[in-house]
Amino acid sequence: MEKEKSSISLIKILLIILLITVIGSILFFAFTINQTINAAVSPIQNLNSSISTQVSKLLNPTPTIIPDPVTIIREVQSLARLETIQYSIEKVITAEINQGVFGPLFGDRLLFVARGYVIAGVDLSKIGTEDMRLEDGVLYAALPDAEVFVATLNNDDSFVYDRTTGILRKSDQDLETNARQVAEAEILKAAIEDGILAQAQQNAEVYMERLFNTLGYQQVVFE
Repeated sequence: MEKEKSSISLIKILLIILLITVIGSILFFAFTINQTINAAVSPIQNLNSSISTQVSKLLNPTPTIIPDPVTIIREVQSLARLETIQYSIEKVITAEINQGVFGPLFGDRLLFVARGYVIAGVDLSKIGTEDMRLEDGVLYAALPDAEVFVATLNNDDSFVYDRTTGILRKSDQDLETNARQVAEAEILKAAIEDGILAQAQQNAEVYMERLFNTLGYQQVVFE
């Protein structure tokens, strides 16, 4: 009886060992197959990724800009400009082509937000000895008329806010360029109309009076 029980227990142990061995073999086999599949699929995935990257580059190319190594300096000019005022201006420009009844088909329209600045002052290099005289301890000085030195767009801050192109028309490449040119002219015009030159002249006189006072001329009259 005891021998039969021992035999049964031994059989159970053997069965358990066999079962563990089978399960282990199955797991090892599955792991091996998985590794093999991954190894086989990985080059294909890498190829697909490479192809996708190449197609993306073709559809959305990055421009390559190569400056000419030769630089030509056309002119060197000494400056004695006294910048006395700066305006920062924002202007909205609408540029459009073929608007009207057929605008949705053949039109092209953009809204350009232009931000720029205008700098004005006086050119001290224009002052000559005849422009200053000293009488009875009073210095009489004639400054050059104020002028605009710089009127330009800030390209980093200026942008196309909106653009609408007709379904039967290609966008006009020159439309934004024209808008930028008009914007620059409008920024200068706005500064002039606001009196930038008069303010520049006044600021120049204040600055030069302080300079003359420092040099010992306490009474200064601008003519």
